[in-house]
Parts: sequence; structure tokens; C-alpha cells
Amino acid sequence: MTDHSSTEGSRETLATAVQMLTGRAPVLFDARHFMTGGSGRIGGADGLLHLEVPSAGRAVTAETVLVYEIPPHRRRDFTDCQRRLRKHGARSFGTDADAWRAATEKDLTVERFTRDGIPHMPTITLSRPTPEAAAAAFDRLGRDVWARPTVGMGGNDVFHVTNRAQLSAAARHYGASGADWLIARDAANYNAEGRRHQYRVVVLAGRVVRAVEHVQPDPDAPCNESQGAVSTLLADGELPAGLAELAVRATESLGLPFAGVDLAAESGGVVFEVNVHPVFGTVGGLETVAIPYTAAHLALR
Repeated sequence: MTDHSSTEGSRETLATAVQMLTGRAPVLFDARHFMTGGSGRIGGADGLLHLEVPSAGRAVTAETVLVYEIPPHRRRDFTDCQRRLRKHGARSFGTDADAWRAATEKDLTVERFTRDGIPHMPTITLSRPTPEAAAAAFDRLGRDVWARPTVGMGGNDVFHVTNRAQLSAAARHYGASGADWLIARDAANYNAEGRRHQYRVVVLAGRVVRAVEHVQPDPDAPCNESQGAVSTLLADGELPAGLAELAVRATESLGLPFAGVDLAAESGGVVFEVNVHPVFGTVGGLETVAIPYTAAHLALR
């Protein structure tokens, strides 16, 4: 079950993983039918789960449900579906609505990290601040910060802010859409060549299944592949010491048994954010993430 309006490509990779592990092609449902206002129905009896989309003439009795590729801005509309899946005993891994919200809404992520002692850069949440309030927060964080919306993806609408003019521009940008936003102190995450870098660590059931380093040649751009960063898949043992354990702790703080954690070794080791549905990546995504993730669902039988 994925949002078929997404062009990310995760559903094709997951379908391949299901076919490889079960020998059967999966039934693909568009998650939009099960969001607020959709016609999708969920029921259960005798230990079986029934999914139906009357408007599309589709119905299936499911053994296992994989949910993926639900964009952050659509997840609130998907909350009721998540709760119905759990109510009817769906064999589905990591679909807790509260955990999803804690990871999706970055102000809540910061609250959880603060509560549980997860290292992160000092952060201040701003909700339609006055210019004076925004400036005061900027000053408190050392006048070198990253601004981002509380709900976003792919490094979109993220800005490196080092002066008042950039701060005002960011405030106008978020104000135009009515978005709440955060500013976080810069982590000084530069490699030996002076380029920005960070790590994406995918955690599944308390263990790291994939680790990637992102290197960004533009010091003022986010370390996302979609923003120009170069991604390199790491072998076992190449992740800096302590980051695997930190990634696991971050997922536990949010209540997610599966997630992609963005973090840096600099500043003592800090977590930037946790992604509910990490993109599989262009290299090794099927083997390192999709197959283990699918296998975890099959193990729920």
C-alpha cells in the first residue's frame, strides 16, 4: 500500500522484494483510497484482514500489509487507516500513527529527543514569529543556523541562514505558506576536503541494515541526493564509531522499529532527523533495505 501519486519508486522495489521472497506478485493498493475522504474499507474476521476499494472494484483478503511511500504532508490523512489496520490485527511492521507523527513533525521529534537525551543540535521552533522573536532566536543559536519547515521532505524549503537578511527571507518564505518552522544551530559537519557530509543510517528492529554517506559540495545546501549531494554506500565497519548505536537510540525514542536516521559525527555525534520511509537509494536498496523490510513482515506470521 503506497501513494501512487508519488514518483519516488519505492513500490516497484518492494514489489520485487515480495516476489523474490514469496514467489508471488503482491496486490498493489493506492493508499490515497484509504486516506480521509477515500472509499477504501478495512475489516477483519477469523484472523483474516479484508481490504476493499469499491470505487475501483477491488477487494482482497490479505495475509500481510506493507505500507510505504506515504508523503509527509499526507500522513495525517492516513492516521485513521493506520488505526484500523492495527484494530483488525494487520500483520504490518511499524505502522504506529503516534510514532509516525513524532518523526514527521520535526518539532515533536525535538521534544522526544530532548526527553530521551538523544544528542541533537540546539533547536528553536517558530510559529509565525514576529521579526523580533525570529531575530532573538537566531541570536541565541549563534547566528549560524539551518531553517526548515516542521513538515517537509527531500531537503526542500531548507535554508542555511547566517545573517539577518537571510533570516527575513526565510521567515517570508514560510509565512507565505503559513508553515511552522525551526532553526537549528549549524553542526559544522565538514569532511577533510571542507565539504558538508552526513550519514543516512537505516535501522530495522534494532540493527543497522544500511549506512550511506552523503557529501555535499555546496556548504549552503542540504545533504540530500535530490539537492546535489553524492551518496556512497558504506561497507560494514565504515560508519564512524558510535553512530550505529545513536541511530538505534533515535528510532527507539520515536517508537519506530524501522526508519532512516540522518546524523553526523561532528559536534560530538548528533541526530538531524528520522525518516519514516527512507528512500531506498540508487545502489543496493533492494538488497539492503527492501528485502530485509519485507522479510520482517513475513516473520510476523
